[in-house]
Amino acid sequence: MHTNFLALFVILVTVTCQPPGNIFHLGFLHCDVLQKNVEGSTAYVNYRTSASAASIAIDRIKREGILAGYDFKITILYDQCDENLAAGNAIKLFSDYNVDVIIGPTTNIAAIPVFTLATFYNVPVVAWGMASSAALDDYSRYPTAGIISIGSRSLAVTFRQVMKEYGWDQFVYAYSLEGDDEKCETMRDDFQNMVAYYGDIVLSYTVRIMDHSEEGMLAVLKDVSTRGRIIVPCFHEGNTRGLHRRWMLVAARNGFVTDEYVYIIPSLRSKGYAVLQTDGSYRYPWVEATGPQPSDQEAIPGFQRSIFIVDMQGQGNVASNYSLFEDEVIQRMKQYPYNCTDACAAKEYQTAATYAGQLHDAVYLYGLAMAKQLKTAPSQYKNGTMFPSFLTGSFTGVGGPIVIDNSGGRSPTLYVLTLDSNNNSSMIMTVDVDEQEAVVHKLYTNEATAVWSHRKGIRPLDEPVCGYTGSKCPPNVFLQYLGWFIAAIIIIVLTIFGAVLAFVFLFHSKRQEVERQNALWQIPFKTMMTVAKKGKGEHSMRSISSVPSTISSTRSSTLSEVGETRNYLFFQIQNDVEMEKIAARKYTIRTLFDNKTCAIMRQVGMRLIDHANLNKFIGMSLDAPQLLSVWRFCSRGSLADVIRKASLQMDGFFIYSLMKDIVNGLTWIHESSHEFHGMLTSKNCLLNDRWQLKISDFGLRNFRTHDQYTKMDRLWTAPELLRNDDILGSREGDIYSFGIISAELITRSSVFDLENRKEDAEEIVYMLKKGGLQSPRPTLDHDESLEINPALLHLVRDCWTERPSERPDVKQVSSQLRSMNTNRNDNLMDHVFNVLESYASTLEDEVAERMKELVEEKKKSDVLLYRMLPKQVADKLKLGQTVEPETFDVVTLFFSDVVSFTTLAGKCTPLQVVNLLNGLYTIFDGIIEQHDVYKVETIGDGYFVASGVPRRNGNEHTRNIASMALCFVKSLADFSIPHLPGEKINIRVGFHCGSVVAGVVGLTMPRYCLFGDAVNTASRMESNSKPGHVHISEEANHMLMNLGGFTTESRGEVIIKGKGVMATYWLVRMDESAAPKNLKK
Repeated sequence: MHTNFLALFVILVTVTCQPPGNIFHLGFLHCDVLQKNVEGSTAYVNYRTSASAASIAIDRIKREGILAGYDFKITILYDQCDENLAAGNAIKLFSDYNVDVIIGPTTNIAAIPVFTLATFYNVPVVAWGMASSAALDDYSRYPTAGIISIGSRSLAVTFRQVMKEYGWDQFVYAYSLEGDDEKCETMRDDFQNMVAYYGDIVLSYTVRIMDHSEEGMLAVLKDVSTRGRIIVPCFHEGNTRGLHRRWMLVAARNGFVTDEYVYIIPSLRSKGYAVLQTDGSYRYPWVEATGPQPSDQEAIPGFQRSIFIVDMQGQGNVASNYSLFEDEVIQRMKQYPYNCTDACAAKEYQTAATYAGQLHDAVYLYGLAMAKQLKTAPSQYKNGTMFPSFLTGSFTGVGGPIVIDNSGGRSPTLYVLTLDSNNNSSMIMTVDVDEQEAVVHKLYTNEATAVWSHRKGIRPLDEPVCGYTGSKCPPNVFLQYLGWFIAAIIIIVLTIFGAVLAFVFLFHSKRQEVERQNALWQIPFKTMMTVAKKGKGEHSMRSISSVPSTISSTRSSTLSEVGETRNYLFFQIQNDVEMEKIAARKYTIRTLFDNKTCAIMRQVGMRLIDHANLNKFIGMSLDAPQLLSVWRFCSRGSLADVIRKASLQMDGFFIYSLMKDIVNGLTWIHESSHEFHGMLTSKNCLLNDRWQLKISDFGLRNFRTHDQYTKMDRLWTAPELLRNDDILGSREGDIYSFGIISAELITRSSVFDLENRKEDAEEIVYMLKKGGLQSPRPTLDHDESLEINPALLHLVRDCWTERPSERPDVKQVSSQLRSMNTNRNDNLMDHVFNVLESYASTLEDEVAERMKELVEEKKKSDVLLYRMLPKQVADKLKLGQTVEPETFDVVTLFFSDVVSFTTLAGKCTPLQVVNLLNGLYTIFDGIIEQHDVYKVETIGDGYFVASGVPRRNGNEHTRNIASMALCFVKSLADFSIPHLPGEKINIRVGFHCGSVVAGVVGLTMPRYCLFGDAVNTASRMESNSKPGHVHISEEANHMLMNLGGFTTESRGEVIIKGKGVMATYWLVRMDESAAPKNLKK
């Protein structure tokens, strides 16, 4: 007989001739070729070592007269443990051979399609061998099936009984697919189903072992040891793999075989501590498959802490003559009808398959079922759905008693094994399983010696008292780390000693630092030097003081020209560079400077304040005859002095500039920790030599509360503060004081014009306290030649309104002042010099006239230059500096073009075309004035604008260009052509964001030019735009989306000349909140 069997093997076994209706046709699905994904399957269910068990069973049926008068026909096909072959051959058996039953398949993966087909054909099927999945034992899904093999669900039920027996309720499951793709996954599923069904134990962790080296197993052991102590490892042992041995070896070498750990190993096709060899012999699991090794002894402790749950390979209570049955299986394979001689001659085929007895029992069980069915419904002997009901019962199989439950599945007896004190296998209990129920038979009387002999007789816990990681009851750290504690005590003592030394050092350093910081603001009186007063003829001969005496107060004063006043002394002190002029504010009552007061002086940081409109605070002199606060000297004196002398003609801009300086200083004070000034008057609004106003005497409230003020000093104080005798003040009070000072500036008179009023200061203060409709306020009558914005007068009146809540705050005042100065950008210093020049014109009319013309021409040239070039670039050129080309990483470039301009120009004369473009671009130029942009050039009807160049403005360049573009489009709605009233102008607009290089090109008519691919892209955005639309690139859209407040619509992908396909967008609108700050609504 050849080694390769035919795919079809049909045998007709007849003992006595029977009518055709008295022959049962049995179909068999066998596995002859080694399955690649199930190592060792040959030893379990191979055809050559098991097939003849069917004939032995048939002989027994006939011998016992179970089916007297009936014969059997056998058809064998080979599924090779493959699901596809199994399905195909099952169809052949059902359709072509019309079998009455299929005995097989022998594996889970092949059984599922066969069971399904058996249900479809309604033909009985009986599985045996390694078909152990609980899914096969589902009567509702496979109503025609019977299973003689033991399923892993029975293992799960038995495992639960073991857990409950020893008081354990949680475990972890670690499994491998090495050598068998389905065994451990099937067992995992059945264990999970068992846990879910009963709900009284917990599967706390499941992990698959991917790396089977010692390092990989150690990683898994470390992982599961933090989740549980009852560990269920699942491996396909095979014949030579030895994975259980490697697992226990790694556990023993790394401290995972202590008395805390229990390894429960549930396994079908196993005899526990006896591992089947390829030659049919057995070895201990801790012995290397290739032979004894020195490391075998290392693996023993792991197995000593293990428990096996096994089926004893179906031979648990095997009869003594089972070996005769095995011999008979091998002998009958050589006889008719199998005739397997040469093919079965190899050594591995001289031992009967592990599950040959199950094949015998499967055929015998079918005979018993048919005997029952023939008695009740002989015509339905082939009805698969009736078949399981006739399987129920028990009988004696070749390997021992067998019980079949109501669903046709086997109710097995499983065996729980452990090692005794001599390392011999010891059966400690048996468990009879009936579906989800089980009965435990303990085989010991003393649990301590029978089960826990290797653990000093103590049953382990499923969770140690101190938890899996020992965190629940930490060890006695002091005893465990006594040496460390002694070292720590020494270190602590040294640390405390060092801390004391450090504290002393820090205290000393802190004291020195306090003294140093106090020295910054404490000015010794002896360092403040007075200056001898000059005689009348010793004034400086500076050109600015050589003007007639009518404007003498416009020049700076020196310390030698001023003397002591009621509130001030004047000195000079040596700073780091030169002698500095100072003014010392006198306080009538000396404040006690204790440590707390000194700390406050250090914290408020008055010396650090450096603002253009706040006078510089230098410090305090505590050792002077009276308390002094020291401020920088302002050479032009106070605003009250300038107004009182009335020798400088202040115009509207002069007044506006001084008011703006006051507001700027107040803004800083109101927004700082000082909160308010409290005693703002025209006397502490000082002017330096650059005509810059600086507010003095702010802060230092603690000193002001003890000072004394005259009624004259209180004329600037708000009525509500006068009524409450509040010396400190408020923000609203500062606004009131600002209004009074503004009235002094506008009327160019003293406060309340006291010189021309019948009431004195005391009466006015009384009337202010009284309030009411007659509450006095300064008049705002001013010289008609003085250009004063009417809005400015309204603002002043709002500032001194009676109710503090109705007064504007400093931000509102600042905003309104800015709105009143739309065309003046020069500063007060320039303005004052112009005024002085106009005074000097009476002496040198010709020179002044020429100078004026020169100035005017210079302004014109500057205006013309600024129109040709950016101001920053023009200023550099004016200074003779070289303007180097500059790279700008991100700017926004804008192009616009008049739609159908050629056609429109054809309807106009050249002069009309010029007037048309001039009118249009005048509107556009007015719009760009409100945006931070630069008009690069206009070529015909094309308009090129950029933002972010040459002045960098962060990301605001895109906002300004987008706002300007929408304004351009919107402005055309009201634009009309005088000579063509029926025509409307429309433009195409486009812009893009990108990098450019900018520089001045040429000497004759130099131009500020932009270079880069971004310029071409922006031009393409315009040329591909639509009339009345703003076409933007994807980069510009991204910038707008980041800014927020803009609405765009995707235009999709557009073919752009020179660029290819680009995704572009339409700019639809801009929210009001997104508009540039300087844009007029």
